[in-house]
Amino acid sequence: MSSQDAAATTDIPARPAPRVQEFQAHSIGGGLALLLGLLGLALSTVLLVVASLISAPGGKAALITLGVLVGVAALLSMCGLNMVAPGEARVVQLFGRYRGTIREDGLRWVNPFTSRTKISTRVRNHETAVLKVNDAYGNPIELAAVVVWKVEDTAQATFEVDDFLEFVSTQTEAAVRHIAIEYPYDAHDEDGLSLRGNAEEITEKLGAELHARVEAAGVQIIESRFTHLAYAPEIASAMLQRQQAGAVVAARREIVDGAVGMVEAALARISEQGIVELDEERKAAMVSNLMVVLCGDRAPQPVLNTGSLYQ
Repeated sequence: MSSQDAAATTDIPARPAPRVQEFQAHSIGGGLALLLGLLGLALSTVLLVVASLISAPGGKAALITLGVLVGVAALLSMCGLNMVAPGEARVVQLFGRYRGTIREDGLRWVNPFTSRTKISTRVRNHETAVLKVNDAYGNPIELAAVVVWKVEDTAQATFEVDDFLEFVSTQTEAAVRHIAIEYPYDAHDEDGLSLRGNAEEITEKLGAELHARVEAAGVQIIESRFTHLAYAPEIASAMLQRQQAGAVVAARREIVDGAVGMVEAALARISEQGIVELDEERKAAMVSNLMVVLCGDRAPQPVLNTGSLYQ
């Protein structure tokens, strides 16, 4: 993790070290186990049929007992079969103890006395509801985010948290709220970060904070993005007027800068070509007229001067 990411996650409490980590469970191909189980059931059926054909009480009892035992053993062994689809895993426990995870897809066989919990390892989306919070300047804003994630460590997702789906949802909302109160919607100074003006940097910090929050649950954050960002309705109109005023001021500044450059170029060209001799008073009058024409909102109204500048 970079120094920027570390700084972004300094307010997050330290998580306890995971007590268990994923490892591969011991399993064998399920095809052979299925074949042996079917053969056992067939043998059990044959033994029971033969027992019904003989008349000796001792032999009949022995064959019936053997057939039942073989059938029960075959059924019990077939209980260890698991169908694992791509994008899924099975967390194996034996009497409450973690015995590994099956990630290989297909038909697999494990100890039939174990319990197997299915867990999805596919990529998932989680989109938060529209949250209403105050930004760094205290302005109420609305925002929502979408997080792309998947289970990386099935053991931690199963045993380190009570419900990893609810855990990811709660921690995502907490991270979004924390990021929102750390930065303003619009920064007053040019060098400051803002939610609207620095979306890429803010989403990187959001991803780093989410990673730190859900890492203990064995969850990997793939991507995080804001899907909704706006001022709250009660101040939206006032903030819109402020943005419009800022845009007008910026546009006026550009117009004035351009007009000054054009006036400078005009005076320099007149002087170079000797079109007319201008003293300081005439230059001032010309600059005033040009600035009015170039910076005015309306079309200029020409005035015909029948006298001289000094009359």
